[in-house]
Amino acid sequence: MKTRKGYKAYPLTAAQNLHFYCLATNPNEEVLNIGSSLTIQIDLDWDVMREAITEAIARCESMRIRFAFDKKENKVYQYVVKEETAPIEHFDFSHWKPEDAVAKMTEWTSTPFERYDSPMHRIVMIKMPDGYQGTYICVNHMTMDAQSLIMFFRDVIEIYAHKKYDAVPYPKEMASYLKQLDKDLAYEAGSKSSQRDREFFHELIGSGEPMYTDVYGKGRLEAEREKEGNPNFRAATVIPKSMDAHLKNFHLEGEPSARLFKFCEEQHISMTCLLMMGLRTYLQKENDTDDVSITSTIARRATLTEKRCGGTRIHCFPFRTIVPKTDSFLEGLCKIRDGQNMLFRHANFSSPEYFYYRTQRYGLKHGQTYEGMALTYQPMAMKHDGPGLEDLGDIKYRAARYGNGQAGQPLYLTVSHHPEDDGLDFCFEYQDGMVTPEKLEEVYYFVCRMIFYGVEDCSRTVQEIIDWA
Repeated sequence: MKTRKGYKAYPLTAAQNLHFYCLATNPNEEVLNIGSSLTIQIDLDWDVMREAITEAIARCESMRIRFAFDKKENKVYQYVVKEETAPIEHFDFSHWKPEDAVAKMTEWTSTPFERYDSPMHRIVMIKMPDGYQGTYICVNHMTMDAQSLIMFFRDVIEIYAHKKYDAVPYPKEMASYLKQLDKDLAYEAGSKSSQRDREFFHELIGSGEPMYTDVYGKGRLEAEREKEGNPNFRAATVIPKSMDAHLKNFHLEGEPSARLFKFCEEQHISMTCLLMMGLRTYLQKENDTDDVSITSTIARRATLTEKRCGGTRIHCFPFRTIVPKTDSFLEGLCKIRDGQNMLFRHANFSSPEYFYYRTQRYGLKHGQTYEGMALTYQPMAMKHDGPGLEDLGDIKYRAARYGNGQAGQPLYLTVSHHPEDDGLDFCFEYQDGMVTPEKLEEVYYFVCRMIFYGVEDCSRTVQEIIDWA
């Protein structure tokens, strides 16, 4: 397929194929929906807001992506239309109960898109029960990821502010999704850099077999060993009876969050590493093993072009660490930092190819894995990385995420900035058949205890932290 409806057609990228990998596990199309809202404590001019949204779509090529299926090749392609035809809706929740408004937007998020030759987003201007006003957006993950969606929200607000307030400049242009797409496809077509990345991951995978760890401890692994008749088996089958999923949110207030940010700055450690240390120490405690693997999600937005081109740039790789209990908290962090830096250097490699090679290397069966959960940290906030809502003064704003009712993995933790107090939001997406909300309360409680105890004195050993927690 060279063209579709007069537009040039392109193959899918590795990041987009990762979502097809997800659909192979959970075929419900809504599993790829991302629903979120941004609302501000201000009375909006809805006509101007509609104009701002329309302009932002015109400036963001990935918001105009369509997919097409070539029957002869049995292959999916993508193309970008010149003008978006999807309507911009308006919904007034002002007389609704807050929980009913959330339920309605969750319902919207749970509605799958038509996969082919159809818009991949739904945008609704909303007025909430508490008077906050703004925009709800649902996108298909194959067209946008969380960071590009945040950038799109920023663009809408900055365009709106420019139209309403003379002192606010027009935002700088977005980068071209199609130009970045050409670069990504050139890399994947057999470039020298892709071959170097392949060699790195093949060597990494071959360096040693990981060990499955679970928030519930060794039970699932021991059951797998009994089923396989191998007391040394290291993987576990993770296929729930139902893919139904929910979100469970926890909020860490601004003051304690500030202590964590200060520690990261002083020790030259990223927040991702600190969160990973907390999670792996909890899993180390629950499974009584120093060998812990957690899936690490990487957004691949190092350059300015990558930050502003939209699209989905998420790659996921298992991240294995072996931290003896005699290591100090800081020594564990440094091992994580070094390992993460290696992953980042090779993160353009195809995640599906990684998993396929690992499956072949260790003879895994369908559903068998070494990772019981995944982590992503989203450092991008509306008031960071250039002018944004601060141009509107001290106006408060809120960001919210809505579940789509499905999940492709048992447990996925997203940590992001909270706009009202600069704290941290912990959002667990969990499959009902694999994890309970009560267990997640325990996970959050102990992970935070371990992190803060380690930050308080980073010379404490992992064993001391586990014993104290």
